[in-house]
Amino acid sequence: MSVQPAVRREVSPLELFYDLVFVFAVSQLSHHLLEHLSWRGAAETAVMLVAVFGVWAATSFDVTALDVARSRTKVVLVVLMLLGLFMNAGITDAFGHTGWTFVVPLLVVLLGHNVVMALLAPTPVLRAHYARALVWAVATAPLWLLGAAAAPASRPAWWAAAALVELLGFWLAHPLPGRRLQSEHLDIDAEHMLERLRLFLIILFGETVLTIGRVISETPITVASAIASVGVLVALICLWGSYFGGAENIVATHLGSTTDPIRSIRLGANVTYGVLAGLVAVAVGSDLAIADPLGPGSVPLALLLCGGIVVYLASHAWFFGVVIRGAWLERVGAAAAVTVVGVAAVWLPPLVTVLVLDAVLVVTVLLLLRVQRMAGASATPGGSASLEAG
Repeated sequence: MSVQPAVRREVSPLELFYDLVFVFAVSQLSHHLLEHLSWRGAAETAVMLVAVFGVWAATSFDVTALDVARSRTKVVLVVLMLLGLFMNAGITDAFGHTGWTFVVPLLVVLLGHNVVMALLAPTPVLRAHYARALVWAVATAPLWLLGAAAAPASRPAWWAAAALVELLGFWLAHPLPGRRLQSEHLDIDAEHMLERLRLFLIILFGETVLTIGRVISETPITVASAIASVGVLVALICLWGSYFGGAENIVATHLGSTTDPIRSIRLGANVTYGVLAGLVAVAVGSDLAIADPLGPGSVPLALLLCGGIVVYLASHAWFFGVVIRGAWLERVGAAAAVTVVGVAAVWLPPLVTVLVLDAVLVVTVLLLLRVQRMAGASATPGGSASLEAG
């Protein structure tokens, strides 16, 4: 099925303003994990991360489909911004005395945006898709409500079930028996949504830098802490360069040539769950490394700093392998090498772990720059880049 070509628009200042609400959310998630450094705290952070990013991704797609230049779309975005602000403010005590401040705005967004899109989406295919998504949202609502009403000790179980259903629905594009999204040849401003994801990734890196900067400002300056601070920033720059060193252009080229851009955007949004989780973990792990660079190694440091990098690289590796079909093997190799470093980090001083990670990541980003530069040079106008992993 084809429709009239979508109008191509730049990302608006209002959309960027909306994203600032989620900068606040990333900060809240990092702080929650740092304050609750345990398996339970990690699970709580993961549940809220799924909910928060799911709201951002779904509503950003809504605004893209409805066209942010329209007055009614701007009104919808402002309402979503206010609801998102209250939801993200509720992260602090979501698993404490009350979960209602987090759940009530979350459910208003989850149910409300699907109702709006089921009525106003620009094509019958999308309206039918959002009607199915509304069924999924209604199915998860009791789990969120029961969790909010439950005692804090049992709340994680209810909300983990709700988050799992939300994640599954988002991953599969909310199918129902005999009915699923047929997005091939369905035109939408996919380039706009790609730019939204790109800018959101920059925001995630920016928030990670702010978190690391806060730790540096609060830690007494010594030679070891200074080296560790530089080391974690080098690692972060390498993670940034692994995508913004040419990969984004390859993704844009692919998007311009595929017959199913919505699928590519949907899978890119799915991968961003892992990217966000990885960067939150890296921020908290960096905090531990800078605060005590010459102390003993530890499992939390290994899981957060090294594990966060592995999740980040593996998420991108999956996307590039499944969607782009290239430049994935280098990322898998880097993730494997970082896993080895993570095992050693249990015994190595944090400063040594950071420096070894830097060596692995510098080599990785240099390899990816070469592969991605070659792919960009071989791209043809109107076609897709030729990428071979290896």
